[in-house]
Amino acid sequence: MDILSNLKPAKGSVRKEKRVGRGPGSGHGGTSTRGMNGQKSRSGDKYRPWFEGGQMPLSRRIPKRGFKSPFKVEYQPLNLEKLVKFVKKNNLTEEQITPELLYQKKVVGSKNKPIKILGEGDVDIKLNISTHAISQSARQKIESAGGTINIVKF
Repeated sequence: MDILSNLKPAKGSVRKEKRVGRGPGSGHGGTSTRGMNGQKSRSGDKYRPWFEGGQMPLSRRIPKRGFKSPFKVEYQPLNLEKLVKFVKKNNLTEEQITPELLYQKKVVGSKNKPIKILGEGDVDIKLNISTHAISQSARQKIESAGGTINIVKF
């Protein structure tokens, strides 16, 4: 019958700790398992995990493709459907809807990206919107419902 106090690790699974630099009798004296020469044999050896010993680094060996424009503007998309649902839920039909308001109410995720309103969904209420960009279909839907659009700079 096994009792918790009688439990032991399996035979051969636990080894003694390797004590290095404790004289020749230990079997790990002399160079203390570090080998003969080189950077890693010396105290204070430090090199970055990605260092390849003067070999051309992997990031420079791999071919590069394409082009990343530093001027690309990444918009946060906001569909009309979600916008109308937000306006109805919060009774904001008469108010001006601004990017700051949308961020505060967590309709959009980031303050650091411009917002673009897209035309998915139907508009059955009058909307007064300030935004950074708007698609043509969204503009037509809002204006046909009697709303106004004001484009603001980011």
